[in-house]
Amino acid sequence: MPPQSEPLEWSPRLLHPLMGADPVTLARILISNGGVAPRCLPHAGLAIATSLARLPFMALERFRLGQLRRQHQSQFNTETRAHSPIFIVGHWRSGTTFLYEILCHSAQFSYVSPFAVGLPWDFLTMTQWFGRWLERSLPDDRFIDSMQVNPDSPQEDEIGLASMQSVSFYHGLYFPSQLKANFDAGIFFDHCTPTQIETWKRVTQYFFEKVQIQQPGKTLLIKNPVYTARVAILRQMFPTAKFVHIYRNPYVVFQSTRNFYYKLFRELALQPFDRSIVDDLILESYPRMMNAIQHDRDGLASNQFVELQFEQFEQDPIAHIQTVYDTLELEGFDAAKAKFLDYLSENQRYKKNRYAFPEADAQKVYHHWGRFIDQWGYQCP
Repeated sequence: MPPQSEPLEWSPRLLHPLMGADPVTLARILISNGGVAPRCLPHAGLAIATSLARLPFMALERFRLGQLRRQHQSQFNTETRAHSPIFIVGHWRSGTTFLYEILCHSAQFSYVSPFAVGLPWDFLTMTQWFGRWLERSLPDDRFIDSMQVNPDSPQEDEIGLASMQSVSFYHGLYFPSQLKANFDAGIFFDHCTPTQIETWKRVTQYFFEKVQIQQPGKTLLIKNPVYTARVAILRQMFPTAKFVHIYRNPYVVFQSTRNFYYKLFRELALQPFDRSIVDDLILESYPRMMNAIQHDRDGLASNQFVELQFEQFEQDPIAHIQTVYDTLELEGFDAAKAKFLDYLSENQRYKKNRYAFPEADAQKVYHHWGRFIDQWGYQCP
């Protein structure tokens, strides 16, 4: 892929995710990342206007949250901690979404909705008052892989958290001039101050609590590739949390992740971007993430961690879902099995993206990721 920027293909969406930010966070993000390109001034203006217009709803939700806490007895604020969260982790494009989509068809799990991601500060209030209008604003599918989006589609929490505080790799996608700094901070907390880390922890717990209040009495299920490098800090926050790690052929992961970032830049970047920087970012971050989870999993109880290989999981999803239930000592598999099968039947025609595997790319991947390729027994397709 030639080292060049893509001005002709760069067309960020006007309804940008930063529209869900609060005014203070939005101002900090814009200022610290050098502002937006002139052609994206309408995007920034709309985000600012939206954040200001939503201030009354944010204030109302803070007030209502106290009442909702008492009403629903939020699991994160009880001594029993009855419903520990379950985190699905794994590098981007490793099958985390497929696994998440299947599991979320069990009624026993609560998960992050599109509205929670888009309106993280006030989704409880906004969905109650403007739910039908918000449903009409949803895109038909995910531009990354054409998977259908509806009001019940489970989402990653990362875009929502990126609109609530200053630490997120998504800020690097919004502001490519600061890609490396935001990426390393947003995944590994590199160069983050203790205050920034504590703010991220506080906001994350607050967001999770609201998701559970919206779907009370269920076990919270979260999918976020970033958390592959954060198992240790999540264990501090939620000592009884459980983790499902899924991995995939690294050669495929590299090609798919490269494509993933190119599409995200075209849709979300508010500054010009140079796609030539993407390869090094992927090649350097993957081993750090894999090393982190292999280190952080040590000390977890046998019922707190399970690992799946995507290729085997794809061949027999139901058997591997049962393995997840059995290993993590979860109840409810038999009750949910029919829903899992229905979802798989409905999506059996879904076609994955196909990739070429040039020799030069394969050599780069093995040079950087050879330890994991050998460990898992993979070869280049």
